[in-house]
Amino acid sequence: MRKLCVAVLAVFSLALTQSALAAGNAAAGKTKSAACAGCHGPDGNSANPLWPKLAGQDAQYLAKQLHDFKTGKRKDPMMAPFAMGLSEQDMADIAAYFAGQKTSPGAAQADAEGVKLGQHLYRGGNAKSGVSACMSCHGPSGHGIPPRFPRVSGQQAAYTEKQMLAFKSGQRNNDNEIMTRIAFRMSEAEIKAVSQYMAGLH
Repeated sequence: MRKLCVAVLAVFSLALTQSALAAGNAAAGKTKSAACAGCHGPDGNSANPLWPKLAGQDAQYLAKQLHDFKTGKRKDPMMAPFAMGLSEQDMADIAAYFAGQKTSPGAAQADAEGVKLGQHLYRGGNAKSGVSACMSCHGPSGHGIPPRFPRVSGQQAAYTEKQMLAFKSGQRNNDNEIMTRIAFRMSEAEIKAVSQYMAGLH
């Protein structure tokens, strides 16, 4: 009986430890994120349109992406070296910090027809090609459905387009093939239009 109690306590203790690691420490993450600032900005709002805004993104989603970069499940020659040196706690802390930052507003940069097409795809999909509405996973306002589906509102349009093209080609496939299947059915024009539309979503 005593051995059973010890075992139960050990499992309970491990669960608490994992829970604490999963939560992350935003204050510690601010210090640890110094290396991220060069590309993503000190508050997670990147000035480069090809690099993502991390501010306001779900912490669990961010931590998963860092983990995927570290393990090679998601490939990027710039991110892999940074992620390799991070522990699970580092990832959770950095993710907690950026999740607590405010996303800078974006704007749709397409012409009127492009915005109209992007809005149609985001809200209604494309029944002819079997593309479901983006908002069914990312929400009507683009804030995502944590932790699985990320925030897309206000994201850099060029970055979103790049990632969707990567999903379409199969170059990126670290989301259980959900986006791979959707992006594969979309034309490059549709991908560009919806990326532009999401950049202006708030």
